Amino acid sequence: MKPTPLAALAAVLISSTSALAGPSVSYGSVDVGDVSVFYREAGPKDAPTLLLLHGFPSSSHMFRDLIPELAEDYRVIAPDYPGFGQSSAPDAAAYDYDFATLSATIADVTEALDISSYTLFMQDFGGPVGFRLALADPSKVDGIIIQNATIHAEGWNPDIVSQFVPFWQGRNLDTEAPLRAFFAAETTQWQYTQGASLTDRINPDAWVSDQAGLDRPGNHAIQLEYLWDYQDNVAQYPAWQAYLKEHQPDTLIVWGQNDPFFLTEGVDALKALVPAADVHLFDAGHFALETHAQEIGDAVLTFMAR
Repeated sequence: MKPTPLAALAAVLISSTSALAGPSVSYGSVDVGDVSVFYREAGPKDAPTLLLLHGFPSSSHMFRDLIPELAEDYRVIAPDYPGFGQSSAPDAAAYDYDFATLSATIADVTEALDISSYTLFMQDFGGPVGFRLALADPSKVDGIIIQNATIHAEGWNPDIVSQFVPFWQGRNLDTEAPLRAFFAAETTQWQYTQGASLTDRINPDAWVSDQAGLDRPGNHAIQLEYLWDYQDNVAQYPAWQAYLKEHQPDTLIVWGQNDPFFLTEGVDALKALVPAADVHLFDAGHFALETHAQEIGDAVLTFMAR
């Protein structure tokens, strides 16, 4: 039977809508010990996997624009850390909010999702998580993508370091005070806007979502535990540098060059360790994906195609 004009039009509209929608994103959670870890997933399950590791104070929400760019050809997994986003957040007195525990938790998530290998995409907090995963089992790492996540002391803005050092040297109410300022709504917005170009592309949902997480009862105590333990990340820098120098993984660096936290000196130091690294600097701030998701996505796709 020949389709009616109305049926033919409906078929075209459905086909067009599907094409415009792009890869669908699914949402799930994995129970690991005492926590439930939320994750976003898209792309073919039998394709090479990209593991997207978010920064502070964000969540997998920061990858909402990048995931569709990558998911046509790759399996993309973006988890929320415990205490962030949609993952559970046990009381800080009852759970170890440190980066060693966090990295082990994400490793368990990859096992639960049957991910045998992955390319790591690491931003901010994602660096300490991802490099711990790489050291734990280098054979699982297909490649490394670093976005504004330093593993060198010279990569830090000295003005930021000066707020952390007294806290790490002696934790008390006075030394905690500068760190607590990072939980304020105006500071969260500043993290997205400082150094950013193309500000008309920045979706306010980004900092509104982050702030909603920070403002949950008990979350400041959780974040202070992570920030206290961050000193162990600095102590691990030599080991992570040695990993890059020894293994020479395929490496892509996509960096907001106006980042108020992590300076481009950190990029130079990474390039010295992995001379073959592909480097792309963007006229952007700490959360470069907010303004340059398509450009970063294009760089990632070119890198992955190698």
